[in-house]
Amino acid sequence: MDSHRLRKKFLDFFKKNGHTVVPSSSLIPDDPSVLLTTAGMQQFKKYYTGEVYPLSTIHPNLGVPLGSKNAVSIQKSFRTSDIDEVGDESHLTFFEMLGNFSFGGYFKKEAIAYAHEFITSELGLKIDYVSIFGGEGEVPADTESEKIWRGVDSGIEVKRFGRKDNFWGPTGEEGPCGPTTEIYLNGVEVWNIVFNEYYQKPDGTLEKLKTPGVDTGMGLERLAMVVQKKRNIFETDLFLPIINAISDDNARAKRIITDHIKSSVFLISEGVAPSNTERGYILRRLLRRGIRYGRHLNLPPNFLTPLAGKVLEIYKDVYPELLLKENEVLTVIQGEEKRFAQSLVEGMKILQKLLAQKKAIEASIFYKIMDLADKQEMFREIYQGRKTADAEFNKLGIQLSQGDFEKATIFGREAFDLYQNYGFPLEMIIELAQEGHLIVDVESFRDEIKKHQEISRAGQERKFGGHGLLLDTGELKAANEEELKIATRLHTATHLLQAALRHVLGPEVHQQGSDITVKRTRFDFTYSRKLTDEEIKTIENLVNEAVRRDLTMEFKEMLYDEAVKTGALYFVREKYPPRVRVYTAYDQKTGDVFSKELCGGPHVSHTGEVGTFRIVKEESSSAGVRRIRAVVE
Repeated sequence: MDSHRLRKKFLDFFKKNGHTVVPSSSLIPDDPSVLLTTAGMQQFKKYYTGEVYPLSTIHPNLGVPLGSKNAVSIQKSFRTSDIDEVGDESHLTFFEMLGNFSFGGYFKKEAIAYAHEFITSELGLKIDYVSIFGGEGEVPADTESEKIWRGVDSGIEVKRFGRKDNFWGPTGEEGPCGPTTEIYLNGVEVWNIVFNEYYQKPDGTLEKLKTPGVDTGMGLERLAMVVQKKRNIFETDLFLPIINAISDDNARAKRIITDHIKSSVFLISEGVAPSNTERGYILRRLLRRGIRYGRHLNLPPNFLTPLAGKVLEIYKDVYPELLLKENEVLTVIQGEEKRFAQSLVEGMKILQKLLAQKKAIEASIFYKIMDLADKQEMFREIYQGRKTADAEFNKLGIQLSQGDFEKATIFGREAFDLYQNYGFPLEMIIELAQEGHLIVDVESFRDEIKKHQEISRAGQERKFGGHGLLLDTGELKAANEEELKIATRLHTATHLLQAALRHVLGPEVHQQGSDITVKRTRFDFTYSRKLTDEEIKTIENLVNEAVRRDLTMEFKEMLYDEAVKTGALYFVREKYPPRVRVYTAYDQKTGDVFSKELCGGPHVSHTGEVGTFRIVKEESSSAGVRRIRAVVE
């Protein structure tokens, strides 16, 4: 059964069961806080919250009200978090999500019955097993769903999982959420059914919704893989015409090119143009990464253009609006190919020369210990893991300076020149370096970026590091130097906050991400429960006490392993260079340390510059993760 028939079967099944068929919304969501549409429920979110009504409010995609409390759609979706994972057998950036939704029309019994009937009767497939929410914290196990499943299929296997696996939402700080049940086919989770029966308040507490709802999502690509009995999604009719048009046997490279050209076509059709910011940066990164892999396979110049034609051929009947944008799509792709091709050849020469120099340095280091044959394997483990502390080499009897290893690293300035002069995205430089077992000094690359960014009243972007990767830390829109000073105060305050959290709550607190603007800091951390008012006040007081004491804030550069051994806190998802900065807030008179953390700046020189610190909200971010929002005054 091809993907066209699968789509039709899904929509027809729910249409005959009282659902209004709603076209896919744009990949560019109405919500300005979200970069791209990631799920089918986004266009229906206001129905769940009660802001709009399915029987009376006009739906923008239909031009009329839904006319029913039940809807079905096939949603174009995009997830940027999977870009680096693309190339295996399952990860994608662009995908289609099949979903049925109910806003008070029906609930668990009907939703489970519909799913079971569609999978077993309409598609003739056998369900491996299903999972339900097994209960956690204040939320009890979803025994109702388990009973319903056993009622529709007495022999079905039901597995119980916790909140991490079988509880969804909310999207954002507050909103509808609830337990889920998932359907597994051939060992693959294919369908996720969410029962929105709770409303999560900003403080993380849950209350029962007066009108519970149903929100489901089933990936078309995964379903097609199962139905068409393929080993992976790239063997389905949704990808095979593109894959087959690439004349090479390198499966990973072909998958990357195939995914990236498909995603690019859809982004361009939505009006996105290549640039160095936001959606445009995502598009440019996809196109240039695809071009790079094409060159690796020795594909001809402008090879992306015919592949884009294959994408249009696959989807022309499903999304006819693509054909209306055909000229625009091909023009943008050709233009980006031309721009990148002009600099790629020369840039690759520079990069390959640079990589060769760094590899030669690595080789010279290795030659120094060739006479220590029994130590070579141990050395490889130490060197390749970048465990380059002097003590480790002393144990081996190897006389090497740390400068030897620094020379084998691609410095930020070198990476920035490739980025600035030849249009090489940082991710491409890192990827090429990793292929040669080399490291890029990402932190100093950020420093170079910062040097070349101007602060203007137009709100020129400034990005600063330390809490997360370059594209994950958030962006500071600074209209003037004063705003930059405020953000710097908040950045330092975030260090003090993490130290205070660990002092009050214990070592189980670990950073899970942060975002700093000129108005507030947002800090996510691991913790199993809601904080009490007393705990919040104590944490706030500890930070303000550190501010009142006007502690010295200074940094030292050292090797990464040495920094970790000092007990400095660090973000586990961060990719640190061989040499890092450790920022310490301490009392010069007593030597007492309040906080110590790996970071790239910017910071104040004394904590007294931070000002009065105030926590404005403590809430749940996700299962097992809490979020604090705070300001300085």
